[in-house]
Amino acid sequence: MTTAVRAALGAGALALAAVVAAPGSAGATTAVAAMHADPAPGATASPTPSASPSPSASASATADVRIRTFAYGSHARQRMDVWWHTGGPRRPAVFVIHGGWWSGGDKKYMTQVSRSYSQLGYTVVNIDYRLSGDAPWPAQRSDALDAITTVRRHAALFNTDPDRYVVVGFSAGGHIATAVGTYGDGLPGLRGVVGVSPVVSPLAAYADGEPGVSGAEQRKLRAAAVALAGGCTPAQCPKTWSSMEVPFHASPGDAPVFTVHSENEFVPPYESEALKQALAEVGVPMTIKTMPGVQHSAPLYRERGVAEAVDAWIVARLGH
Repeated sequence: MTTAVRAALGAGALALAAVVAAPGSAGATTAVAAMHADPAPGATASPTPSASPSPSASASATADVRIRTFAYGSHARQRMDVWWHTGGPRRPAVFVIHGGWWSGGDKKYMTQVSRSYSQLGYTVVNIDYRLSGDAPWPAQRSDALDAITTVRRHAALFNTDPDRYVVVGFSAGGHIATAVGTYGDGLPGLRGVVGVSPVVSPLAAYADGEPGVSGAEQRKLRAAAVALAGGCTPAQCPKTWSSMEVPFHASPGDAPVFTVHSENEFVPPYESEALKQALAEVGVPMTIKTMPGVQHSAPLYRERGVAEAVDAWIVARLGH
């Protein structure tokens, strides 16, 4: 981990980073090797429709748009709503990952966001994933990777371009999205990653949520990060926390990143600054948009100009 990144994380997280990157544990370079190997593709030979499409999504279907829910694995939460255009050329795709402290949330809360990207002409994949109560990290990242692999494998079915897609994540989903973006040395076809209030540094969240000196939301986020790690602290399982820490895994093949934070929200902009500095050192561009106030995740996305800025950035990466 670089000096610049350590400075951005702040003094509290520095001590934790020192534990995680100490000799004998996974550091910024060795942690990549310690991650799981490339995940197995979806559990079935082809995406398996669930019993019925998402009712809320189906209600908005237009003549050339199909919306169905598919399984990309055997677990009940390994499901994705796919919105695809049946006519015209193959479309680039937008993968959407919901938030919820890694322990809750549901893809249904991303229906309006999914609809908006479908209306812009993209294939949209709105995914659910195993929560921290179902399986510890890196199950959440593995699920996102499996969903991407499944859609790319069946690109012809969804009339989508397997080599042009972005991943958009909110809050805890932003952590998963940026972790996908820094997985290995880049994913085939991934053109960009967007995080809205992304928790890119669970170590910083752990330090910021120290009992007695932090607010209720910061303490909740600290506890949520511990749960994501399987119930252990950074000192107890440094390899897991190193795997969770997105800035540790920046590499030259990573996709560009765009993140948005409120100035005074409980997931502060300096978490993204740490990632930006790590990516800059390997030549990958990252843009951070900071808004006034305390809004977080979806409410921040609805602030004037935020969705428009995200859309413009995606268009620049994917085209219409």
